[in-house]
Amino acid sequence: MIERSVVVRVHDGLHARPATQFVKLAKSFACDVEIRCNGRGASTKNAVKLMLLGVKENDEATLRAEGEDAADAVAALATFLQTPDAGDIDLTAAAKPAAASVPVSPAPQATSADRGVPASEGTAIGPAFAFFPAGLDIQPRHLGPEEIAPEQARYRTALAATVASFREARTRPGLRRDDAAIIDALVEVAEDSDFIAAVDGAIGGGRDAPSAVEEAGRSIAASFEALTDPYLRARAEDIRSVTRAIILSLLGRRDMTLADLPKGAVIVADEIAALDLAKATLADIGGIVCRKGAATSHVAIMARAHGIPAVLGFPVDEARLKSARTIALDGSSGEVAIDPDAETAARFTGAIAREAQERSALQAYRTVEPQTRDGRRIEIAANLGSLAEIEAAQTAGAMGVGLFRTEFLFMERRTLPGEDEQADTYTTLAKAFAPHPVVIRTLDIGGDKPVAGIDFEHEDNPFLGWRGVRMCLERPDVFKPQLRALLRASVVGNVKILLPMIADVGEVRAVRALLDECRAELDAAGHAHGAFELGVMIETPAAVFVAAEIAAEVDFFSVGTNDLTQYVMAADRLNPRVAKLNRTEHPAVLAAIGMAARAAREAGIWIGVCGEAAARPDLIPFFVENGVTELSMSAASIPRAKKCVTEI
Repeated sequence: MIERSVVVRVHDGLHARPATQFVKLAKSFACDVEIRCNGRGASTKNAVKLMLLGVKENDEATLRAEGEDAADAVAALATFLQTPDAGDIDLTAAAKPAAASVPVSPAPQATSADRGVPASEGTAIGPAFAFFPAGLDIQPRHLGPEEIAPEQARYRTALAATVASFREARTRPGLRRDDAAIIDALVEVAEDSDFIAAVDGAIGGGRDAPSAVEEAGRSIAASFEALTDPYLRARAEDIRSVTRAIILSLLGRRDMTLADLPKGAVIVADEIAALDLAKATLADIGGIVCRKGAATSHVAIMARAHGIPAVLGFPVDEARLKSARTIALDGSSGEVAIDPDAETAARFTGAIAREAQERSALQAYRTVEPQTRDGRRIEIAANLGSLAEIEAAQTAGAMGVGLFRTEFLFMERRTLPGEDEQADTYTTLAKAFAPHPVVIRTLDIGGDKPVAGIDFEHEDNPFLGWRGVRMCLERPDVFKPQLRALLRASVVGNVKILLPMIADVGEVRAVRALLDECRAELDAAGHAHGAFELGVMIETPAAVFVAAEIAAEVDFFSVGTNDLTQYVMAADRLNPRVAKLNRTEHPAVLAAIGMAARAAREAGIWIGVCGEAAARPDLIPFFVENGVTELSMSAASIPRAKKCVTEI
């Protein structure tokens, strides 16, 4: 048996989407794997049981596997648990606006009785579209022995039809990758082995299929509602949605749909399932107001992703909401006005106009190549982790890629990616942004996020251990295929290679020597390769202190403010107890950045910033003043950063 304990770093723990992805990863292995946390255990191949464990961020979890591929399974699953963005969607956005959200105009004021839970920012006013699907009206009956097998078959048919309808909804135009992930989570619930077994067992005991499904769904939903974690409690909504869909299929009924929603209408409902929302033309929805739900629900997440103002948990009588003709809402404050008078309607309309003006003002910056008022041009680029993020970056107006994290090519898979696969990926990325620069960081992994095929021994502090370029230089069998792939992609003409965790100039020289070897190997194999720039991450204090010596060996610097702050302040960036120390604006961190920038200027090389601080309006002037010529950030932050540069 293979056993390994890890601290869970997935943002907000194993809620629905990361749990679904975790289960899919577990199912790719033949062995059985159990996860234990907080004194309880569950199979890693059962999404519902996994979610009911209530595994939270910073919990310690133990993986136990037995079977032929147990070691690979534990390594891959441990990597997943230790990857903060493994769930793709950052649910912490529920509690605060996204970094690049449009500034919100002051909201109209209201009494507490007129407020619900702010779920998705923005102001809206429009005709109410009442969405109150009829009750299921199940008539329970007892089955005779001869009816049991046909009834179980009928349930399986309905289950298959329901899953098929989910997958059809997944392909609707306008759905984003995150929306699709939410629907994938619903499919996982519908196909959950315990759910199916509970229904089959109830039918075997003489219950009709609709009653059996309703009882199984109610029981599982109650288990989620009993949890203390708000993200996990909100998953009861998913259980109810799946249960209703299966029962409707069994009854041969079609549910009420949002497909015919008039453009600009505000949906009013008791509760909306993510699947219901997926069937609507999302661009037509003016707003959402529900009596139930929370900012952690899937509907709230989808609303934020599509910029739909939403207020959930609105404490109002159902009859009053059903009879509403016009709804005004503010998704930032939670205010809702039912059939507002002229003065109230005018306040909301004014707020909508101001928001539109602010959005339009930022929209104009998407195509701008920003310059400061004294004529300094600053490149605003995107941080990416996969090719799937290219479109969003291009839409936001990215002037290239300032950081492409190649470790995501290596993680969550059973074998290392080959040279050809890597070359195809890097070439696709380079062509997508040509002629703008594309900075590709070489493999940055360590004991905190290992990959299959690389054996990491236990380290008490992996952030200070065998990671990044240190590991790569000792594993040329892993590193050289990546370097050759990068050289092959360099024929596009805009590839820049970035080395992580540099602490000594000798490391840079060692990489240069490997690159020379790789060029010779490509020539011998008949593979074309091109010119490139080589740069280093400035993220260790050592790199800051020897920046002048390193600058003589490279073409550019890129400041990783997240790790640089952590190392300068000796404060773990994942530890909330020392969060007050983990501040990029601390004078010590700014002094370190200033030293690196001065070394870059004196050596005649360019310097960029690719950490989270690159998007901060309060720090952008400091970076520019110190000679930074590239700022790289999440796609959503790009327009605001461009605007900020033009005002310097």
